Amino acid sequence: MSIPLSEALKFWAKLGFISFGGPAGQIAVLHQELVEKRRWISERRFLHALNYCMLLPGPEAQQLVTYIGWLMHRSWGGILAGTLFVLPSLLILVALSWVYLTFGQVPWIAAIFFGIKPAVVAIVLHAAVRIGKRTIHNNPLKWIAFASFLAIFILNLAFPIIVLIAAAIGYWGGKRYPQYFEQTSHTNTQEKNYGSAVIDDNTPTPLHAQFNLQKTIRYSAIALTCWLLPIAALIVIFGWKTLYPQIAWFFTKAALLTFGGAYAVLPYVYQGAVDHFHWLSANQMIDGLALGETTPGPLIMVVAFVGYLAGHIQHLIGYSNPFWFGVIGACVATWFTFLPSFFFILVGGPLIESTHGKLGFTAPLTAITAAVVGVIANLGLFFAYHVFLPSGIGASISWISIIICGLAGLALLKFQKGVMTVIGGSALAGLLVYLAAVLMG
Repeated sequence: MSIPLSEALKFWAKLGFISFGGPAGQIAVLHQELVEKRRWISERRFLHALNYCMLLPGPEAQQLVTYIGWLMHRSWGGILAGTLFVLPSLLILVALSWVYLTFGQVPWIAAIFFGIKPAVVAIVLHAAVRIGKRTIHNNPLKWIAFASFLAIFILNLAFPIIVLIAAAIGYWGGKRYPQYFEQTSHTNTQEKNYGSAVIDDNTPTPLHAQFNLQKTIRYSAIALTCWLLPIAALIVIFGWKTLYPQIAWFFTKAALLTFGGAYAVLPYVYQGAVDHFHWLSANQMIDGLALGETTPGPLIMVVAFVGYLAGHIQHLIGYSNPFWFGVIGACVATWFTFLPSFFFILVGGPLIESTHGKLGFTAPLTAITAAVVGVIANLGLFFAYHVFLPSGIGASISWISIIICGLAGLALLKFQKGVMTVIGGSALAGLLVYLAAVLMG
């Protein structure tokens, strides 16, 4: 028994529109739909695929979708599954980015964003707590997280350098003190028997998913061509030191360096897009993350917002319609962010599966994930500074923002409310504050 490709594509397209809630929510939806309801893949095979995707840099939920699509329907099945998971959020974010730049100064829309910003602070800090609980299970990993926080907070050390140092510590620690760098399970889901599946525990690995050197070389060449041709075209059309080749190169590095899931991408993107290239402001980055949290698809799709704003704002003067320059920026950012993910699954899948459970491979990644916790915590505090002290140190404190952030944190940590609920409630709070101010004078 096999699932027709047409039926699978209908589900992947639907998933692209309903996958809210960040990586954890998306993986939960995938488990519910594919393991429990449809029985396309068994629990053990699903967790095996998930653990592999968790080891990779980039968005694990999108990679898991690509992996399962590839396992079921060969390379094109994986490519189509991964693309359909991303495409709806790209289209929605381009539209929202245009609305944001065009109508963002309208008072009631500005009031909504005023309410959402403190919620984003709570969401980022909650992500640091959640990832920390899942991955930091001993004192050496706590010290790595704390050191990475100090490295970026005090020394302003670049994110890739922190990743490399953490990887080196993990590699050394895995050999000297292996008990501290063993990877814990990435899911609390206990294996259950949901009945036989299309891809069951004992289903042999299909021929196309087995390692083949010729196929690996061919696919690697195709992936390299898919990277080289677009970036060469951008250089020829716009010039090497112009915006779009910079976006392409920057997000290629982001895709290759950001171990630890979607929230690990944010500090690197913030450091480059806001501090280095000045494509957008700190407040715009917070707004972009809020939009990313409220749209379906991978949270990493905030890169489309960054690309759109960079293109739109840079071509605002002297061009009749900067919208299309923003669209180019969003598409370039998305293409170069997700291309490595397809490469890792289609080329690396058969090759790297044999490394599961080998400490020499997983120990550096355990250390990197611990370091990422510290970096995300720093990002949350940086966002808090811009939200709570909008005019800088010495100016007035936004006590309303602090109250909204506290309530949002309480909803996330104590009452386990979803991200969409928290953002919706915070947006409503911002709107009520604005209406109260209008009524009072």
